[in-house]
Amino acid sequence: MVTKTKKRLVVAAGRSHPELAAAVAEALGTQLVPTEYRTFASGEILTRFEVSIRGCDVFLIQSFGPPVNEWMMELLIMLDAAKRASAKRITVVAPYYPYSRQDKKGRGREPISARLIADLLRTAGADRVMSVDLHAAQIQGFFDGPVDHLFAKPVLLGHFQQSLTDEDRARLTVVSPDTGRVRVADQWSDSLGAPLAIIHKRRDPNLANQVTVHEIVGHVDGRVCLLVDDMIDTGGTIMMAAQALKANGAEKVIVAATHAVFSDPATERLQDPAIDEVVVTDTIPVPERERFPGLTILPIAPLLARAIREVFEDGSVTSMFDGAA
Repeated sequence: MVTKTKKRLVVAAGRSHPELAAAVAEALGTQLVPTEYRTFASGEILTRFEVSIRGCDVFLIQSFGPPVNEWMMELLIMLDAAKRASAKRITVVAPYYPYSRQDKKGRGREPISARLIADLLRTAGADRVMSVDLHAAQIQGFFDGPVDHLFAKPVLLGHFQQSLTDEDRARLTVVSPDTGRVRVADQWSDSLGAPLAIIHKRRDPNLANQVTVHEIVGHVDGRVCLLVDDMIDTGGTIMMAAQALKANGAEKVIVAATHAVFSDPATERLQDPAIDEVVVTDTIPVPERERFPGLTILPIAPLLARAIREVFEDGSVTSMFDGAA
């Protein structure tokens, strides 16, 4: 018997970021698959797809704002449900990869939790992972399967190309908040045709979220400084970097980051007088209580939708970034 079957795209989502999931589905010209979610009195989670997904190419969207561990468990249960429902291929779309900062052992007897997350996803049934601006590129190697590493730079860069005045562009300096982000900042520098400055900092390994800024390498006096980073958690690094730039004569400090984790007291710190503007994407939901004047949130859904379409149609994700991905 010979049969002809057509590929079917299915987009499903957990409860962590419904606005983003709906926007991705809309950009793809489809709807989220109806899904039942339950959280029992004991805290246990149940998910069930309300329509058949047998033989489908399933993309599960789950972001990882707080509570991270609950959303992680929900995703694992959704993966198991999709696998047992005979989905043909399952791709996890995690705009922000959880535990990404635990990508190596900094001290003895520490876990490598980013690898653990990859193992959990694979064991639960994920065939592929898609994420935006991984904290460390080596995380791609933790997953035993294809990983699509997307970059939010085109989204952020497009915003600044429209919003910066000619005068600001003439005085623009791209700043890396630490030595670990120099490569990314250097790419921004090339794209904007602006010089690069680097802030040298030291983090106390025994104290979480404690940063000391040491010195600035590069010219920032009288310049418009664009601080670029992959995420903002408590905002300590960004606030101290902005203060150091202003202390060294910077005229304006603009912050650009992909992931707005915004753990307390980030909202307060990001309103420091040394910071003139903060621009992030909506890979993580930002509640109204954490928004403030001077904060701009850019939509990441069009980028995710295009990447999903490329994967579904067996196209090239790399082509989205001019060969840079």
